[in-house]
Amino acid sequence: LLSDNDMEKSTSNKQQRSPKLCGTNYPVSIAFIVVNEFCERFSYYGMKAVLTLYFIRYLHWNENLSTAVYHAFSGLCYFTPILGAIIADSWLGKFKTIIYLSIVYVIGHVIKSVGAIPDVGDSTTHVALSVLGLVLIAFGTGGIKPCVAAFGGDQFEEEHIDERRKFFSIFYMSINAGSVLSTIITPILRGDVQCFGGDCYALAFGVPAALMVVALVVFIAGSGLYEKTPPQGNVLLNVCKCIGFAISNRWKRPRNSPKRQHWLDWAEEKYSKRLIQEIKMVLRVLLLYIPLPMFWALFDQQGSRWTLQATRMNMDFMLNALLILVFVPIFDMGVYPLVGLCRIKLTPLRKMATGMILAALAFCAATVVEVNVVVSKSSELLIYSTHLKFKHYSPITARDHFCWWKSAKSDPGVAHHLPVFSLQDSEQLTWRKTVDVQPNNVHIAWQVPQYVLITAGEVMFSITGLEFSYSQAPASMKSVLQAGWLLTVAFGNVIVLIVAEGAGLEQWTEFVLFAALLVGVSIIFSIMAYFYTYVDPDQLDKEFRDENKDNMDDLKKDKKEQESMGMKDVPKQTKI
Repeated sequence: LLSDNDMEKSTSNKQQRSPKLCGTNYPVSIAFIVVNEFCERFSYYGMKAVLTLYFIRYLHWNENLSTAVYHAFSGLCYFTPILGAIIADSWLGKFKTIIYLSIVYVIGHVIKSVGAIPDVGDSTTHVALSVLGLVLIAFGTGGIKPCVAAFGGDQFEEEHIDERRKFFSIFYMSINAGSVLSTIITPILRGDVQCFGGDCYALAFGVPAALMVVALVVFIAGSGLYEKTPPQGNVLLNVCKCIGFAISNRWKRPRNSPKRQHWLDWAEEKYSKRLIQEIKMVLRVLLLYIPLPMFWALFDQQGSRWTLQATRMNMDFMLNALLILVFVPIFDMGVYPLVGLCRIKLTPLRKMATGMILAALAFCAATVVEVNVVVSKSSELLIYSTHLKFKHYSPITARDHFCWWKSAKSDPGVAHHLPVFSLQDSEQLTWRKTVDVQPNNVHIAWQVPQYVLITAGEVMFSITGLEFSYSQAPASMKSVLQAGWLLTVAFGNVIVLIVAEGAGLEQWTEFVLFAALLVGVSIIFSIMAYFYTYVDPDQLDKEFRDENKDNMDDLKKDKKEQESMGMKDVPKQTKI
């Protein structure tokens, strides 16, 4: 932890913060952080927008393997934040951690782009480069995730709580603005730009790599304006040691020992009251996070199961991201103030619980309204003696009365196995018509209310969760608690992996299962939130600072008294 001198230096530094934006209480430094986040999210979501199709079309993996690898990558991106948080809070500090791991991020993007070039090696090389690139990207993006949000919160003064809360809303808007543009641009680069005789995945991955370089340059450009909190020692190691000592000390004591208010109080013999109190704060918040992965298990399926369910992949994700950009200002300037006028106290945890319930309702509605692939025209088979052609599809070759075909216009473009009529010995041209998928009679507009619900739930749940994780964390553990919040996303993807690969359920059954689980989890979280007591870490810092000051004054007073008492005992010197 910081010493008293370090705390005084930190306090004096806060009085010399960067200039404000246009006379407001927003520091100029957050502009660089928001632009950096926009470019980084463009980089991440732009790459991810074509990732499932890249697995299926370029690496020739099946749907289940593609879904499993997709969620494994997503999960790794949200497991690695704990490493970034440890490095930032204990070793390098947030600023240097963001720079160094961003470089790793860029290298991963470059390797991923090279792996998408057909002329570079064989299929094994492509798979190896792709996996290596994804691992580096996961460590890069995951490592900086908890640092960037916490670093942005550090730029605000203690009394500017409302401005800091609105910053997290702006921060989340920048995330979705980057995702909207990237999900429009990268699929266009993949499909409409032809290179190496096919879809240009190398370009689709190369542009996000370039945006990550821009993000790194922008972040470094604001270096002189940032409020940089120094690392405060190996915080996580101290936390683990303190918890371990408290447990061992409790078990070693006889049963008739006086009871203590909290089990962590058994560490008071060795560790400071401040550290013990901070650990209590963090553990209370982490306990609340236990039910949260189920929300992300549903939400993140937009990029996998829902992508494979319909041809409108980018429209789905774009609709969610566009609604985020619309809903954030509406909720901040309209919904929340109106609720306040009704004298309803909408605490952060109540917002999150409401968001979970809205997401559950959205998924229930999505399960009821079964949306099939919209096919404007039935596929027509034109049978030749040696070749088959589909209208609007690429030519294929007949093999033993069966054929594989790939769509040239629709996604996901998975190969379908279709029966082919026996060919006549003569060279006479014959044709027959077959229907592969029946036209859908449910209009896609029925999905709009579902996306409105799940996006409203995301606004209330995710943005509030970011700000709650920062506001309830002690100064020495801001990044660690942000990483704990991001771990809920990782475990959500693990749940999808288990169900998708292990359960073997039909897709509509999976949707019903996930919706029912989220409803139950929302009720449990609401009960837990009711009993949670909010804390003010800044007030805690002030209390312990005053306590340390009083202790130092007492020590100085005792020292003076001892010196005066000692002087009385010293005999008078005799002049010679």
